[in-house]
Amino acid sequence: MARKILSSINAKADEVRAAGAEGHHLVLGPGPALEAEWTAAGLQLPDVEQMRDYRIARVRRQLDEMGYDGAILWEPTNIRYCTDSTNMQIWTSRNPSRYCWVGADESIILWEFFECDFLSAHNPHIDEVRPANSSLFFIAGTRHEEKARQWAAEMLDVIGEHCGERPRIAIDYCSYREYQALAEGGVTIENGMEMMEMARHIKGPDEIKAMRCSIHACESAMVEMREAMQPGMTERELWAMLHSGHIRRGGEWIETQILSSGPRTNPWMQEASSRIIENGDIVAYDTDLVGPYGMMCDISRTWLAGDRQPTIDQLKVYDLARHQIEFNSTLLTPGRTFYELTHQSWQPPVADYRHYCVNYHGVGQVDEYPEILFPHMWEKGGFDGVLEPGMVLTTEAFVGSRYGGEGIKLEDQYLVTEGGPELLTEFPLDL
Repeated sequence: MARKILSSINAKADEVRAAGAEGHHLVLGPGPALEAEWTAAGLQLPDVEQMRDYRIARVRRQLDEMGYDGAILWEPTNIRYCTDSTNMQIWTSRNPSRYCWVGADESIILWEFFECDFLSAHNPHIDEVRPANSSLFFIAGTRHEEKARQWAAEMLDVIGEHCGERPRIAIDYCSYREYQALAEGGVTIENGMEMMEMARHIKGPDEIKAMRCSIHACESAMVEMREAMQPGMTERELWAMLHSGHIRRGGEWIETQILSSGPRTNPWMQEASSRIIENGDIVAYDTDLVGPYGMMCDISRTWLAGDRQPTIDQLKVYDLARHQIEFNSTLLTPGRTFYELTHQSWQPPVADYRHYCVNYHGVGQVDEYPEILFPHMWEKGGFDGVLEPGMVLTTEAFVGSRYGGEGIKLEDQYLVTEGGPELLTEFPLDL
């Protein structure tokens, strides 16, 4: 355990020490009941300590490969990746008020929200926790420029202590004034999101174990959701079933509210509403779920509500969507380029059918690099790369006729292995 954190925690009251140790939610873990459920399902639990070691090693290797002296990170999932520290993840994603330093010299400093230093006492990789100094206008008000200068002055001191001359520092994001002050201090600023995405895109063995647990939790909640679905309930009532089952099983948050029924399924991207689901409706949704251990399960399913048989039109678009993800998944083999993946994939004619915004995308803690587009989008936004073992991607399909009718959304999650794609998500695709 890092000495500076311990000295800070030990100086506080008993309840603060307990909150940072046996009372911490990451120390408590999923709990005996959930662990027993996963074990009964044949899953191996991740070694959290080894997962932390793997992640920080990935970041340090990426710093070395890109020639950076360190990184300043504000984005909550980047902070989680480097420090395994959480604090109001959604709130701080729109109110940047905690950040960390990761040095190529193996130093890690976390600046934490008001009196929350105890939240990192569980991680021995963190050398020091300091109070955050945010220039966010909500927090700093009309003193935001003053706070930005104070932030930069402290950060320049850290950089001076841990880096040599002409430091190159990766930053995922910060305010314009903070960028400006660092540049005036002689810092060369590099793309921290690129650095972190490249570090994160190859998953370690314990990350995959954690992801399997997250998927199991998600799919268990989907079973409850499917059993509860019936005509007469609203879309929001059905969506709440996924939230409930997810949180009970150690889930952290769901990033969207994409669920629609009947005529609202085409075009895609409608959020759950007060619409009442009718007998024979198509009901489609996208989980976008950040589950146990902070790992994502991002899959989509489409169901038929009630006791009617599917119509010819419903079956037609369903068959197209299912063929799309099943065929495209076979292409997730190591060594295949993103260009090849894009141009060898199959999708219904874009003149006749609406499609999803991406063909494939990476997934880990959240949606991650890379985003793979469709062939007709390559010139506008495609980029190349190579599939490697340890990458996890989802294959996507939305099919909705441009001439009307309901739409079908399907998505599955795959691990790229030396032997080819391994399906991680087992929930049936059937209507």
